Amino acid sequence: MRPRRLAKRRRLLVCLLVMATIVGFGSLEAGSANAASFGRFYVSGCGMPATPVDMWTRWGNYKTVIALDGLRATGDISGWRHETNIQRIANTGVNVVEPVGGLASFYTDWNAASPRSKVKYRYRWTCRLNTIIRELDARGLAVGPRAKYAMMGISMGGNAAMIFGAYHRKRISHVFSMSGFLNPSAPTMRTAVRLALIDAGLAAGVGPFSADAMWGPPWDARWIANDSVAQLQRMRGMRIRVGAASGLWGKYNTDAIGSVKGTPLEVVSLAQTRTFEVAAAVQGIRISTDFPAVGTHQWGYWQDMVFTAKRSGWFRD
Repeated sequence: MRPRRLAKRRRLLVCLLVMATIVGFGSLEAGSANAASFGRFYVSGCGMPATPVDMWTRWGNYKTVIALDGLRATGDISGWRHETNIQRIANTGVNVVEPVGGLASFYTDWNAASPRSKVKYRYRWTCRLNTIIRELDARGLAVGPRAKYAMMGISMGGNAAMIFGAYHRKRISHVFSMSGFLNPSAPTMRTAVRLALIDAGLAAGVGPFSADAMWGPPWDARWIANDSVAQLQRMRGMRIRVGAASGLWGKYNTDAIGSVKGTPLEVVSLAQTRTFEVAAAVQGIRISTDFPAVGTHQWGYWQDMVFTAKRSGWFRD
């Protein structure tokens, strides 16, 4: 009898060990479920080639933010993914979505294809962003009480985020510009944008882009329609945030050439962002701001702005 009892005890011990192992692995899986997962999907249509969209999501997050790139966006990976780690906020409440592409597009629907560029199709990024939002809806990412998205961007993408939100309030509740050029219809800015599009296209090897193909000649009403300062009233009641640094060098200015180029860009974006701030105050429109004492037109400072916004609770409804 004793051998049988011993055998039973051994079997019981084995079972307990197996159960403990299963429970242990289950706990590990539950822990990993709390970490954000990465995914990529593609959207097509709007007369443009398919666009990759990267996303970091976690079940139970309270907001989803769409992050727009800058003027020199590439077709393989977003600058946000390449240069920052803002996807970390997906572990603590905010899903991060990064559309890929949009070189010199201002994320807008252009009037026509740029005639001297190798990009032979017409940019239709307003259409493309709406398509992306429908895909995000299908994936259950319209989270939060209002089931709307936040949209943010840097430089070129800063004004684009504000303008898209202004005209799409049913889908966007939060807009955030970092070092954006928010008054592009200002006389000097129309020339600056024109030169920037030419330079970005040449630098990318696709030939110059034409500002006339984008919003028409300088006197065209589309310049006003895509100006965040001019369209501020459309944003009334939204969660609006703007930021720009001083142009002074700091901890992220490790590349001298990039820093020299980035300093005047940041000084201009600071002036434009301050103009937006004053316009909001005059019109009684509530906004939040982030004006670091140090920083230039570089990714490290924009990453810090996102983390600051997250810590402040700005992404919450």
